[in-house]
Amino acid sequence: METVTTISDIRKAVAKAKSDGKTIGLVPTMGALHAGHLSLIEAAKTKCDFIVVSIFVNPTQFGPTEDLDKYPRDFETDQAMCKKTGADIIFAPTDKEMYPIQNLTWVTVEKITENLCGKSRPQHFRGVTTVCTKLFNIVQPDLAYFGQKDAQQAIVIQRMVADMNMPLEIVVCPIIREPDGLAMSSRNKYLTNDQRTDACLLYKALIECEKMVSNGQRNTNTIRTIMLDVLGRSKNITPQYISFVDCQTLKNIEVIESKALVAIAANLGKTRLIDNIIVDAGI
Repeated sequence: METVTTISDIRKAVAKAKSDGKTIGLVPTMGALHAGHLSLIEAAKTKCDFIVVSIFVNPTQFGPTEDLDKYPRDFETDQAMCKKTGADIIFAPTDKEMYPIQNLTWVTVEKITENLCGKSRPQHFRGVTTVCTKLFNIVQPDLAYFGQKDAQQAIVIQRMVADMNMPLEIVVCPIIREPDGLAMSSRNKYLTNDQRTDACLLYKALIECEKMVSNGQRNTNTIRTIMLDVLGRSKNITPQYISFVDCQTLKNIEVIESKALVAIAANLGKTRLIDNIIVDAGI
């Protein structure tokens, strides 16, 4: 496995792979890799011949009071994990390589970025869509792999690719969870022991929602009240939102009539965690 840090070097490596007739898969990450990221690499290996993992903590998707400086970084461990899982090359550019001068061009997806995480992080998705456009232009993958844990991000990227006629397929892979149900996240490393114990209540609240829908409950206000009761079992948890939205438009819904995305964001101390499930009232 090779590691490169410049745009010219990754382009050369991809060009060579394409000249050999290989299908290119891209797994974009910010490093601090865990089993969720590795599942994306493994998924890419089932359809692609040459797997690129990008590791870049993108500064433009962090707000001024967010955790850019302390975001977990462990590049040597990331390299070892990528090699063991079967990646072919890591693209690990510096900030200067990706943003050599002041960035004046931004990619913005409207409407579906305004709800959920977009409400409290108004510049976040502009940074995400811009850096993903850069990575897609640099690597020119046939397929790019994202996790369902960041559900809004995946939907936004899918819409951007469709609207801009980008010649690649976005593959969204299932959430990978700890044995107690906590969705794997690089930010889980921030949690204290007590916070880590309580963090699984996010998933327990989602499971309670799933049970209620299966039992015929359709009113989102009723379901939300029960979910808040579950989160309320811990004083460590400060809910930011529990939202029920259309899976395509991400508009809020009051009654679950078919498929719906149920998403949670909550703070445990200074750590912000998100999780989600898709429920289907039509089943």
